[in-house]
Amino acid sequence: MAEQEEEYGVTQAVDGAVATEEEGKVVEIPQADPTAELKAERDQLLDRLARLQAEFDNARKRQEREKQEFRDYATGSVVEQFLPVLDNFALALSANASAEQLRQGVELIVKQMDEVLRGLQVTTVPTVGQPFDPRVHEALGTVEREDLPDHSVAEEIRKGYRIRERLLRPAMVQVNSNPKQAEA
Repeated sequence: MAEQEEEYGVTQAVDGAVATEEEGKVVEIPQADPTAELKAERDQLLDRLARLQAEFDNARKRQEREKQEFRDYATGSVVEQFLPVLDNFALALSANASAEQLRQGVELIVKQMDEVLRGLQVTTVPTVGQPFDPRVHEALGTVEREDLPDHSVAEEIRKGYRIRERLLRPAMVQVNSNPKQAEA
């Protein structure tokens, strides 16, 4: 090893520093402190961690912002379809017409509203004459009728709606209780 040191002009100093001979001068090159290297590596890793955390937070915020923009867009397109219905209600309220004319106007508005809902793929839940289904019907009471089967829907109190296969609200109904069929 001493031969290699002399060949390259490098000698080991007493305190652990490495010295070189340049044109007759001895120049000491301090050895790197292992703890300083570890501290520098730690600082680099902490800086990298902070940057990754900031990048993750920015991505999460961007996703939330895009989600809200999508909700606003979807809501806006639905509301836009209901504005003509609202306009027709305002016209009906400001009209000087007979009760029969107002009734016909409201019927037309309801028809228009049904068309808008159908366009949004909102359908009504079938009720009268159907077997009672607690998943889509909400029973408010029972009635006795002999012309309908037992445990079928006899009367619709409030319509139920679904969008595609998802129930938006159940239909409120009266359920038939047919004592003659119950005994048999």
